[in-house]
Amino acid sequence: MTPPDLVGAFEAAVRPLRGTTQRKMFGYPAIFLRGNMVAGLVRDRMVLRLSERDRARFLALEGAEPFIAMGRSMRQWAVVPSAMAASPVRLRPWLRRALTYSRSLPAKPTRRRSG
Repeated sequence: MTPPDLVGAFEAAVRPLRGTTQRKMFGYPAIFLRGNMVAGLVRDRMVLRLSERDRARFLALEGAEPFIAMGRSMRQWAVVPSAMAASPVRLRPWLRRALTYSRSLPAKPTRRRSG
């Protein structure tokens, strides 16, 4: 279960980001740009998708760590330190870097939902 204060902090940080869509990924809030996930919540953590260079710089920050899912380190992803996740002002520059990186990725085709 994601702590409500983390959900609130995430929503406050991503609300002003233009061009993104918000939807759930694996049941957790996330933002997408042209079909690519940019950032989101996973259980009790916030994750960002960053370029290789930015990810290396980000991981040097106190409390940042690689994002590991199902025992595998996710190459483009990093876990946001809890102090940064609670501060939209500190988080937004890194969200902008994540958006910049996501703009460089090819758009994913939209899927039609059946039913």
